Amino acid sequence: MEVRWGILLIIIGAAIVTLIPRVLPLMLFSRIQIPDWGLRWLNHVPIAVMASLLAQELFMSGNKFSFTSNVLTILASLPSFAVAIITRSLLGTVIVGVVTMMLLRLFFS
Repeated sequence: MEVRWGILLIIIGAAIVTLIPRVLPLMLFSRIQIPDWGLRWLNHVPIAVMASLLAQELFMSGNKFSFTSNVLTILASLPSFAVAIITRSLLGTVIVGVVTMMLLRLFFS
């Protein structure tokens, strides 16, 4: 089997580009002490990212803000949010969301 040097360089470059954003912050933050307020602030980052992703999926349609075009998705998200808050189970949340969306599409589409 012949190795194409261009492809090999692309794979190595992709590995380096993927590795740098993961290793560099780890090396930097392992050597400094983050203050308590910074740690408390960092605890909110995953929640904010998830909320922005969900809001975009639920309330955006064709690069426009719209409640009416995603009514079924918004309705399916309500029991999913409830299960997520009560059980904190990712599997339970996904199952409830999929089943709810399936039933809503079965009866209203």
